[in-house]
Amino acid sequence: MEKLTELQIKSQLVQMPEWEYDDNAIHAEFEFDNFKDCFSAMSRIAFECEALNHHPDWSNVYNVLSITLTTHDVNGVTLKDIELAKAIDAIVVPEED
Repeated sequence: MEKLTELQIKSQLVQMPEWEYDDNAIHAEFEFDNFKDCFSAMSRIAFECEALNHHPDWSNVYNVLSITLTTHDVNGVTLKDIELAKAIDAIVVPEED
């Protein structure tokens, strides 16, 4: 997998406003109504991670989920990270009516 340039990353993130690029990784923080909803989202995300064979650095405190995505093999962001970020958005960001 090839490391993306900063320009390539930022062009992808235009459509993903929850995510920011910094320090060779993309980062997002999601707030839920309560711990149960946060943990439920983490469980759904875990299945996507396994399906894509790509895993985040993440943590949660009560109702806040913090996620960092990077591809350690290339020390930067790849299409695997963008694909996983999009899958995460589909899980945690409600669709607008």
